[in-house]
Amino acid sequence: MREIKMRNKSGISLGVADGVGGWVESGVDPSVFSQALMYHAHRYSKLAWVGEPEIDPTQEYEEREEVEGWELKPEECLELALGGVLRERQVVAGSSTACIVNLNASSGVLRAAKSMPFRELTFVSLRQLAKIPTSPFSRYEDAESDSPKDADLYETRLRDGDIVILYTDGLSDNVFMSELAAICSFVSRQFTVSPPSMNLIAPLPPISEPEGEDDSSSPPAVEDVEVQAMADRIVHYAQKCMFNKQRQSPFERAAAREGLFYRGGKPDE
Repeated sequence: MREIKMRNKSGISLGVADGVGGWVESGVDPSVFSQALMYHAHRYSKLAWVGEPEIDPTQEYEEREEVEGWELKPEECLELALGGVLRERQVVAGSSTACIVNLNASSGVLRAAKSMPFRELTFVSLRQLAKIPTSPFSRYEDAESDSPKDADLYETRLRDGDIVILYTDGLSDNVFMSELAAICSFVSRQFTVSPPSMNLIAPLPPISEPEGEDDSSSPPAVEDVEVQAMADRIVHYAQKCMFNKQRQSPFERAAAREGLFYRGGKPDE
């Protein structure tokens, strides 16, 4: 998963991709395609604005300074990123689900584009429990696949306190949405009672910043610690559910609807 601070702190862009595992049978590492896709999404997003580039409206057109960067919508980011992957000689084949979310810092507007097969990967706003229906894009030129232009688009205005979670099928196959909401609510209540002493589980190793980005040594804000605690708790719970064959999972229910038998959680990397 990638988080990109966009031009002049105009907002952030979040991206998550999941390589289609079926390529293993053809001797292809499915993670290479998805990692390359997020690398190129980061490369384009960090130079762009979430909305219209900021200009001084009081100045005449001829007097305005040239503004660096451009507005980059999620679906445009996906298309540019895919183009970058297709030019990579190291990526010989593959396909991936993908979801790009832009959060505008000034307006609070969330815009998202996702391309994926049913249930594999998406985002959810816990206030609205908003999910978008779905298909992946592929490297093979003659393969039947969707392009970023076919991505599902979504837009909403966030409110103060909203929680937005991006996830893949490793989570949704094992954790119900009601459980996801309950975990976030539990962590939030714990921080309301005693923010400094909160110790849900051991924190996950920090994600290293890409080269050239600021690495602040100042302590994280309480809100950042709370969000990290939610993420850690969710991951920890999902990992437990994956290997529990005594508990009914979302994947088990989905399989039953298709007339298939499956018991318990579904392991995923």
